[in-house]
Amino acid sequence: MKRTGLIAVALATALVLIVACGPKKEPPQPPIAPPPQAEEIPSPPETTPPSPIPPTPTADGHVLQTIHFGFDKFDIRPEDVKIMDENAAYLRDNSVAKLTLEGYCDPVGTEEYNRGLGLRRANAAKNHLVKQGIDAARLTAISFGEEKSVTTDPKQFELNRRVEFVAK
Repeated sequence: MKRTGLIAVALATALVLIVACGPKKEPPQPPIAPPPQAEEIPSPPETTPPSPIPPTPTADGHVLQTIHFGFDKFDIRPEDVKIMDENAAYLRDNSVAKLTLEGYCDPVGTEEYNRGLGLRRANAAKNHLVKQGIDAARLTAISFGEEKSVTTDPKQFELNRRVEFVAK
């Protein structure tokens, strides 16, 4: 019986030591807050300054204005509809006049992609004029892609995204 008592005391002591010397529990850490998000500043609406290359006047001295496009876009912007309407009015008043619509891009993207985008821009302008009653046979759409850039300054690439209207 003495022996059983000694074993019980030894086991109790071992249990106390295991509990006392066991791995310590760290106090719970407060959750780490995510880093503050940078405040997203909306970019200003895209506005295009006048092109530094003046449009070529027609034989009768009329100036056909250039239209511009957003980055990687080929839809006619609302602010350019007035220019398109003025160009359509010129064509209605001059029933024999023919135009080449030249599409251009900024140098972002591959040459092949930019040629395609320039053509989509020229065709968008052509389709707009056709919807205004201009005979499609009087209009030719071509693309120069990123050739004939107006600027190489990335801050002014919007000047390169354009369609010019050239009288034949």
